[in-house]
Amino acid sequence: MFESLGNLLRRKTPPKGGPMMRETQGGGGARPPQENKPVFSKVFRWRLPAGQTKEPETVEIVGSFTHWQKVPMTRDGKQDAWHVTMHHIPGARTHHYMLLVDGQPTLDKSCDGLAVPHGFQEEQWQMQTERGPRVMMLFAQTK
Repeated sequence: MFESLGNLLRRKTPPKGGPMMRETQGGGGARPPQENKPVFSKVFRWRLPAGQTKEPETVEIVGSFTHWQKVPMTRDGKQDAWHVTMHHIPGARTHHYMLLVDGQPTLDKSCDGLAVPHGFQEEQWQMQTERGPRVMMLFAQTK
């Protein structure tokens, strides 16, 4: 009995990263680094605030995942909302973005929080809140 206990205690721990490491696909060559980075897609949606009846001319989104370039959102009459699906959003990081309604920053009620803007691009799209200028956050988590 003591001999088997001694053998158990003398066992070496398996090396880290063994079966849990990401395997490369294909013929064994390593993939370029950008292909290993996790990405995800997200649907952004905006509806007119309660009591507002005048529809805007444009609804757009800008953010770190669009390189701060405006991306138009499409009007969906069935859902009575504007929407856009953004693909290939880099994962495992927090992004900053803004919704623009007729060019003016507007709160996205489904954002993950508000952040203090950093840098010129974020400051140009910031909105004023009672706590000062803010941009919206998107936690880009992947499984």
